[in-house]
Amino acid sequence: MFHKVANVKPDGGLFLRVEFVNGEVRRYDVSQLFPRFPVFLNLKKPALFDTVQVDPGGYGISWNEDIDLSCDELYHMGIPQ
Repeated sequence: MFHKVANVKPDGGLFLRVEFVNGEVRRYDVSQLFPRFPVFLNLKKPALFDTVQVDPGGYGISWNEDIDLSCDELYHMGIPQ
């Protein structure tokens, strides 16, 4: 089962506030990805980090063609709010 994203916005530092279509909200720390995926280090630049958007269909989020996250990653690794 996919946990589709309805809305996403920066939430201080390198955190995202992710709202899912089922009404749940989770807080996701992007910095946890830095050791495994160096491409995410680019998100330390606020000008890029703040451009986050929901992908069509809600199956994930993205910043550009190279940096994205799946809805399931956000759901399972995010902290319920």
